[in-house]
Amino acid sequence: MSDAMETRVLFVDDEAHLRAATLQTLALAGLVAMGAASAAEALERVAESEPTVVVTDIRMPGTDGMALFRRLHALDPDLPVILVTGHGDVELAVGALKEGAYDFIAKPFAADRLVESVRRAAEKRGLVLENRRLREAAAAVDEDLPLIGETPVIQRLRRTLRQIADTQVDVLVEGETGSGKEVVASLLHAWSRRGSHPFVALNCGALPESVIESELFGYEAGAFTGAAKRRVGRIEHASGGTLFLDEIESMPPALQVRLLRVLETRSVEPLGTNERRELDLRVVAAAKVDLGDPAQRGAFREDLYYRLNVVTLRIPPLRERRADIPLLFHHFLARAARRFARPVPEVGASVRRTLAEHDWPGNVRELSHYAERVALGLDEEAESAEPALDVGGSLAERVERFEGEAIRETLRRHRGEVRASLEALGLPRKTFYDKLQRHGIDRRSFEA
Repeated sequence: MSDAMETRVLFVDDEAHLRAATLQTLALAGLVAMGAASAAEALERVAESEPTVVVTDIRMPGTDGMALFRRLHALDPDLPVILVTGHGDVELAVGALKEGAYDFIAKPFAADRLVESVRRAAEKRGLVLENRRLREAAAAVDEDLPLIGETPVIQRLRRTLRQIADTQVDVLVEGETGSGKEVVASLLHAWSRRGSHPFVALNCGALPESVIESELFGYEAGAFTGAAKRRVGRIEHASGGTLFLDEIESMPPALQVRLLRVLETRSVEPLGTNERRELDLRVVAAAKVDLGDPAQRGAFREDLYYRLNVVTLRIPPLRERRADIPLLFHHFLARAARRFARPVPEVGASVRRTLAEHDWPGNVRELSHYAERVALGLDEEAESAEPALDVGGSLAERVERFEGEAIRETLRRHRGEVRASLEALGLPRKTFYDKLQRHGIDRRSFEA
């Protein structure tokens, strides 16, 4: 919204000559300028055109500028209103600032003073509207369908999940730590006819090798010392529903052989018995590595990989879908605020900078924890989550870092809009794109 092409200014003054001159000044500054001769006309224009900023003279016949400000403030407390005052109205204008007016300018005013105030007000308005949009979008997210995102890759993933959810195929899910592999598995289960049956999750990397066999396959009473009574294993318990095996790449080789047989026969033989029990089972396995790559697969059996690899889904890390980060963050922030019984805090510049620039190696899980810290008002922790600025190095290195930060800040201020950023930086288009490439900056990640 801070982009001049998107900033709509409504100027209200009953003096026709001053109104015409001011509208021309605003237009020459690249702003979309509209005029109104009275408070009543101004209220109509606000309803029709939804201006970004309203500038109004205080002294007008009929309904004056103060009354107009109060009407506008009642309609939308976040709409920036700038008051134009005469010499004797300064005290009145200062009182209006306490009531929520954005700024006041004394007559006669310089053109650049007005334009500067309007631009600052427009930038604030843009941030307010962005926060509103994200809060509304986050509030509209169904808590039961938490695969949140608007980027094409996430939309495709949701469509694929819908397409295969009610089929009988086993699924392999690949994704980094914290990217949401269990969320995908639970959606496959919930969107299928198996949704009313058990969803059984087991982290293969979290259990000792001595325990995982009995956890998976179960055992009969007396199968080994200490087996006082029969235990139903996770595989058998999941019959009728879905078995989710997380970090399957860490499963011991001996158990991989047994799991392969389960997948081929759809039956299980608990420890201590030769009885084979039939299963109605769907298996969703998850891995942090690409099991299709022999170098990453390591000791994982190739035949088990191909048996699981009927359908493979890849969950992109957050750094590959940066445009989803604000929406995800606002969703987690609202959830954390409810959990801690606190109001949802406004998202300031420091938090926005962290969202835009941090690489989020812990992905969605890390972002969720960061939102909880922000909801609790732990500013020091929130600041520490931001990348530290290294002030060392040679002069050339420091200049290089400064240049990169200046470009990021300009893109952030103009929501990634190229033309406005070029004008603000005073760069030719080719030089601008060369610098983006050199600094590793993705312009699209700044788009609102």
